[in-house]
Amino acid sequence: MLWRNPWYNIPVSRKFITADHHFFHEAIIRLCNRPFADVAAMNEALVQRWNSVVAPNDLVYYGGDMFYRGRTEECRAILDCLHGQIHFVEGNHDKKLARKFRDRFLSYGDRLEIKHEGRLIVLDHYAMRVWRNSGKGSWSLYGHSHGNLPEDPNLLSFDIGVDCWDFYPVSMEQVVEKMQRKIAAQQASAGGASSTPSPLLLD
Repeated sequence: MLWRNPWYNIPVSRKFITADHHFFHEAIIRLCNRPFADVAAMNEALVQRWNSVVAPNDLVYYGGDMFYRGRTEECRAILDCLHGQIHFVEGNHDKKLARKFRDRFLSYGDRLEIKHEGRLIVLDHYAMRVWRNSGKGSWSLYGHSHGNLPEDPNLLSFDIGVDCWDFYPVSMEQVVEKMQRKIAAQQASAGGASSTPSPLLLD
């Protein structure tokens, strides 16, 4: 299911995007070289860093894989601790656990298309080489890769998973700053001519 949701009239600093927490996944500490002694320490740190930047009424757009294993009551307790109103994009590890909490999210689907200041932003669990209006300046944000997929400097896309952002959610302001740097680099490599069109007003 594809959800198209506005970002509403709230300040840019109050919108966040994140993915790939893998709460209760012991092996992810080793697989992704996470700096935590055990699952309990990882879960605690992930919740603390989330809540240190996200307030209870902020919007969070989640790119999938929130939980990995864990009992239903344990996962519910984690979700109860997390600040923010969450729009959820399903990841490959969410079918058994996160689906149980669909009523806790503002929306739940396999992709989100978001409009920010006339720019289309596509949030998917997986990285894409093309996406809707990618040839017209839209942006793509993704998870799943845990920082292991080399970022393409020619694409207006990047990984918003926690392994790439010191285990913090990414603010919309940070998204804009990073994309502006990518656009500037593309322009410089093209000799000053933009390799992507200017922002378009999209319905």
